[in-house]
Amino acid sequence: MLMLFPSMAALAQESFYKGKTIRMVVATSAGGGFDTYTRTLVRHLGKFIPGHPSFIVENMPGAGHLIGATHIYKVAKPDGLTIGHFQGGLFLYQLLGRPGIEFDAAKFRFIGAPVTDNRACAFTKASGITSVERWLAAKTPVKLGGIGGGATDDIPRMLAATTALPVQLVSGYKGTSEIRLAAESGELAGGCWTWDSIRATWTKAISSGDAVVVLQILSKPHPELPNVPLASKLAKNDEARQLMQLGIEEPSDYYRPYVLPPGTPKDRVDPLRRAFLETLKDPEFLADAQKVKLDIEPITGEEMENKVSKLFKLTPSIVARLKDILGNK
Repeated sequence: MLMLFPSMAALAQESFYKGKTIRMVVATSAGGGFDTYTRTLVRHLGKFIPGHPSFIVENMPGAGHLIGATHIYKVAKPDGLTIGHFQGGLFLYQLLGRPGIEFDAAKFRFIGAPVTDNRACAFTKASGITSVERWLAAKTPVKLGGIGGGATDDIPRMLAATTALPVQLVSGYKGTSEIRLAAESGELAGGCWTWDSIRATWTKAISSGDAVVVLQILSKPHPELPNVPLASKLAKNDEARQLMQLGIEEPSDYYRPYVLPPGTPKDRVDPLRRAFLETLKDPEFLADAQKVKLDIEPITGEEMENKVSKLFKLTPSIVARLKDILGNK
């Protein structure tokens, strides 16, 4: 009987997903890192889910990923047929009391994340910002693009508050693809998001030198960016360094979550978690990811639950300071 129950569960899952379509809601416009990860993932994920469902990807951009995240929390049915992918910086915003957040992060059902964010700032060569030294020496604030929330906005705000870098955040773009286009047209100097996304979607410009990574916001240098300075080295003091760590570096661990709506049954969550991890180890998927230059450093759903839980245990004084820099904007 004990051996029979797992088989019965697997059959039930196969029966449910067979012939079904899972909708992947990506909270950005097409062409950016979130979209690229998802479209690469869904080409392989179905073969590891009992019943082998098909997938569709629906882009739902706006309000710094908030539209897509709210849809998953309030509108999507908790039946295991809708998965959301949006920036996990929204969980920090909930802690900071950001207006417009209508969800409780702890109630999402976490599937996992394909990678830890390796955050960096890249600029066009035409902007003249080809090194940190040139950025520091800029006589006017350097324009960086943002999408209304998440790392694209938080990094510039944090750098402005904790370093001497001259920064002007220009927010409201629908995704990093629009930021790249604005930088190439001269509307912006560049922007700050993840190195893997920059490398995957701005490939030609980076390879040719028309775009340059001048800063990375990590606890230690990325292996592919050994000579690019760390933002923490520019921090004004120890408090500034701590704020950078809590507000930018640590959230990178839960920044790219795949989640299910609150109330999704365990017998839907568990097979999707297993399939997600199996996909991220699959040689065919890894080869596909390598073609589009995506880093893969999996984080399990259980790990993400723990990280988000710890976020809500920060001391009031630290929360207040982070709120001064990142909150209610």
